[in-house]
Amino acid sequence: MSEVKDMNIPLGPSPEKVDEAVSQSESVFGDLMRIQMGPQHPATHGVLRVEIETDGEMIVRGTPHIGYLHRCFEKIAEKCTWPQIVPFTDRLDYCSSMNNNLGYSLACEKLFGIEVSERVQTIRVLVCELNRIANHCVALAAYSLDIGAWTPFLLLIQEREHILDLFEEICGGRLLLNYIWIGGLSHDITEGWLKKVHDFIEYMEPKIPELNQLLSYNKIFIERLANVAVIPPDVCIQYGVTGPNIRGAGINWDLRKNEPYSGYETYDFDIPVGTGERGQVGDAYDRYMVRVNEIVQSLRIIEQAAERLEKMPGDDLQAAIPKSFAKVPKGEIYFRTEHPKGELGFYIVSNGKSKPHRLKCRAPSFSNLCVLPKVAPGLFIADMVALIGSIDIVLGDVDR
Repeated sequence: MSEVKDMNIPLGPSPEKVDEAVSQSESVFGDLMRIQMGPQHPATHGVLRVEIETDGEMIVRGTPHIGYLHRCFEKIAEKCTWPQIVPFTDRLDYCSSMNNNLGYSLACEKLFGIEVSERVQTIRVLVCELNRIANHCVALAAYSLDIGAWTPFLLLIQEREHILDLFEEICGGRLLLNYIWIGGLSHDITEGWLKKVHDFIEYMEPKIPELNQLLSYNKIFIERLANVAVIPPDVCIQYGVTGPNIRGAGINWDLRKNEPYSGYETYDFDIPVGTGERGQVGDAYDRYMVRVNEIVQSLRIIEQAAERLEKMPGDDLQAAIPKSFAKVPKGEIYFRTEHPKGELGFYIVSNGKSKPHRLKCRAPSFSNLCVLPKVAPGLFIADMVALIGSIDIVLGDVDR
């Protein structure tokens, strides 16, 4: 669908005048065309509709319309008992179920005063970093497909399958896991599982240089991303952009380092940030490379966690799980963790009963998507695909 408006102003505003023009009346432009991108468009990464107003090839305004995948998570949480909510967190960002489980469980544990064993913490860190790699594999694979590269998609999805096999062995699930519970874990790791983790590390490490040679340093790919859709640091802060997107803007902010939880302060790893390697700091290429480099750092954390587990004696991983959730402490809490897509926060209000009085989820994909109308003006239509893919959103996380 398109809508052409009869205006007598010449076409084609220059990029540097776009911001000024958008803040004024639409009449400063020539004939505008309104394009509906989605909600069926594959490059919207789900059922997202972006209403794009263009002046020729240049985007004047880009407005995201959400709500096509509303899961009613927060209202459902008010009707479920505390442990029953865990499987629903899986479905927020279905590419990062472990990390969703962890964020909610840690919030409840802090509210209830529950402390888990070091072994539980270590297993949680290990599986969440595996899920971080799996998430980034999906993000980079889909992004390569958006830009027009088919082979890297096959490579990255194949690597992700190895992680899903590891998850399936310890909890039976591959995508929706329900593994990290309030006070513990649903299952212990199986015999020989850590050996398979080490095998995966040895397998995955050489795949990163292969990915860089195949995609990251491809001339066409660089030209499509470098200097495109720059998100400056101040804009990231104003719009609540977090995760690889804010680090891509050169800001060294990662909750695993800045507000450590689950023993992350005891691990040796670095925080990749954007450096303007091929263009400007904060462009689409920097956001892409941050995710590639985060895979390397996650492998470091996984290796350290696996080595610790090999030396730890076995214990009951469900020992700290309350025998009953019929009566819990009253109070409220906000707790945040470093999700693969950014800051995942849970604000929980307890009235002492078996169900939360209120549960608010601060979803990283929602906040990151909010920056789109700010960045879109001045881009070309093809650059909108590069922008959305570089933000890495999942609509189940956006709509909740």
